Amino acid sequence: MSDGLSSSPISPLPKILLTGGTGFVGRPLLEALVAARYPVVNVTRKSAAIALPGVQSCVISSLSGDNNWSGSLHGVEVIIYSAGRAHIMNETHSNPLQAFREVNVDATLNLARQAAEAGVKRFIFVSSVKVNGEETERDRAFKPSDAPAPLDDYGVSKLEAEQALMELAKQTAMNVVIIRPVLVYGPGVKANFEKMLATVDKGLPLPFRTIDNRRSLVFIDNLIDLIRVCIHHPEAANRVFLVSDGEDLSIGQILEKLAVAMNKQPRIFSFPQSLLGLFASIVGKKEFFQRLCGSLQVDIADTRELLGWTPPVSTDEAFAITARSYQKKRSDTSHG
Repeated sequence: MSDGLSSSPISPLPKILLTGGTGFVGRPLLEALVAARYPVVNVTRKSAAIALPGVQSCVISSLSGDNNWSGSLHGVEVIIYSAGRAHIMNETHSNPLQAFREVNVDATLNLARQAAEAGVKRFIFVSSVKVNGEETERDRAFKPSDAPAPLDDYGVSKLEAEQALMELAKQTAMNVVIIRPVLVYGPGVKANFEKMLATVDKGLPLPFRTIDNRRSLVFIDNLIDLIRVCIHHPEAANRVFLVSDGEDLSIGQILEKLAVAMNKQPRIFSFPQSLLGLFASIVGKKEFFQRLCGSLQVDIADTRELLGWTPPVSTDEAFAITARSYQKKRSDTSHG
């Protein structure tokens, strides 16, 4: 048995195996690791290798509990697991929980067990704040020590993976680091954040000025910076970290900041929240309304104190970078 803390120190530039290297988080993470000159094994389901210096490609057909990783783990000291079956808005699978478990639990644990046997020292698992829950009371943020309370199959699968990884860390010399991001945004962001960018860019009036909620967000570069710190930091071993930009905003403040970043005049007006909620329920958008107007905050005090970490990019700068990327893409598309 091991507490995971007695393994030998991690090398200054350890060889890293990265899953999810073509995803929204994984691709810029891969580029950041390469820029810092880490040797990387990039796991991809696409046959075309990514042509980046120092990157060794490992092509698999799919992530499953049956993958044989023996040919890819030689010399690897750290695994960063950013792949997985993501939260799906319009689920069509007949058994969603089983589908999530196959990828987010079985495939994760299969790699982790083989990694521990191969002498990998650290397994960094990019999880989700959905393990904590879907909503907080205003100014009562989630903490890593809170009892998990996932409300959907995706969150349940992430929690089960976390628990199995921590149990594995107790039994082997490999330690585990769990990172639970809130909503991640940045260049190329999709889903609701992209919808907000499009709405602000069009100058549409929005009835959110008096919504008194608070949302934690995390810019992609801030998340990547925390992952980079967790590669080496001894205090990261066998801990859970919440991550955000460190500035919680109401939906009105988010929209106003996006408008400023896009050089647009904010067009946000007041409207009773109760009537907005009623209208959202009538048109079948209750869940969407909750994500916009409910509160979801995380407390990153432990992340700051244990790791000596501060988000390197401010919210205003992060919004500006994201907005410029969106506007450039839109301009390129319209002129293409």
